Formats: sequence, C-alpha cells, structure tokens
Amino acid sequence: MHAQQRSVRNRETLSIIGVRPVVRLLILLFTSDIAAPVGLNGDIYSDRAIPSTNLDLHFAHCSRNLEKCKICEDMVPRKFAEEHFLSTHAPVACSLCSETMEREILAVHRGENCPKRIVTCEYCEFPLPAIDLFEHQEVCGNRTELCHLCSRYIRLRERDVHESRCNGIINNVAESSRNTHTAERDRGPPRRQPQEFSKKRLLFTIAITGIAVLLGSLLFQRKV
Repeated sequence: MHAQQRSVRNRETLSIIGVRPVVRLLILLFTSDIAAPVGLNGDIYSDRAIPSTNLDLHFAHCSRNLEKCKICEDMVPRKFAEEHFLSTHAPVACSLCSETMEREILAVHRGENCPKRIVTCEYCEFPLPAIDLFEHQEVCGNRTELCHLCSRYIRLRERDVHESRCNGIINNVAESSRNTHTAERDRGPPRRQPQEFSKKRLLFTIAITGIAVLLGSLLFQRKV
C-alpha cells in the first residue's frame, strides 16, 4: 500500500517538474515498484517510455493532440500541422525567376542554377544575369587589347593563352604596318601633281592664238 502511494507521488512530481523522458525513466525505475521490462511500454506517438498504468491515458492524449509529419516524421501538435508543413516543407518560389521548387533545394538553385542569378563576365567583370552571359561574352571576348610585350593586338578570349606563350618578340610586319599608317596619317592626304600639257595641246593653243592675232589685225586695218 505504501509502495503504491509512493509510486503515485513520484509520477505526480515528475509530471509537475517536466524532466526529460530519459531522466524520468531512470527516476521511475529507482523510486517505484514497477519493473522495467514489464511495467514500461513505448508510445508510438511521442517515442517515450510510459508506465503501463498510464499508457492508455497517455496514448489517448497523444492520438488526440499530436500528429506525425509525413515528410520529416516529427511529432507536431495537430492544430499546428498545416503551419508546420507550410513553414518547413511546402514548395517555395524563387524570388528571382519565380520558379517553384522544394524548400530544401532553393539555396542551391539560387546559387548555381537560377537563370536570373547575377554573374560576372570573365573578360570585363561586368555583372549581369546568367541568362545573358553567353551572348555578352561572345561579343566581349572578341574585343582586342594591346600586348605590351610584343606590341600585338590580342583578342580577350585568347589573352590568357597568349600571355603564357608570349616571348616579347615584336612582330616586325605588324610594327612596320602600324608605322606606315602613322606616317601617312601625319603627312595627310597626298597632294595632286599638276598635269603636264602634251605637245599636241601646246601646238593647238599656239595655232589658235596666231589665228586670233591675225583676225584682229585684219579688223584693225579695215577700220583705219
């Protein structure tokens, strides 16, 4: 009789102080007359060891108030089951491209797969959406820069390979061509040379002049 009263008092005390299930189990084992293999049973709802005398009551309480999540298998209060699903497992939309996906892969999507994530051009380091990167680099990579070692103009897409192989030897053909263009630009456009008169044109001019003089003389004599 005294042992039963002591066991009841111990269970009431444990329910008040709310100790952890493992600690509660140890206290019950050492302070009650209930044998562990016979008197304790597992609760399928809360995964706790429950004294046999309280199992039915505890089972009814858990089945009425708790629900196991079908995704993570956590026990959650039944009235918060929907809230738990929405906040933890419900599909979410990417804020950049509006694609809907599982919450667990959202971070990977935004960092690696989202077509509207911001990336930088490998040639000019300009930030732009990933969906536009290929077209931008096709144009940007064809721009040229002057190599200060060999004085050649190199396309940006070939710059790294060129720098690893460039030996600093100046391209004489390219240098000569540039010097020629520079000299022509400094001199300006070539001046037009005066055209030489041909002999026939000179004789024709003399003949016309002679005829004009002769006619003038005749007219002058008539007036006199």
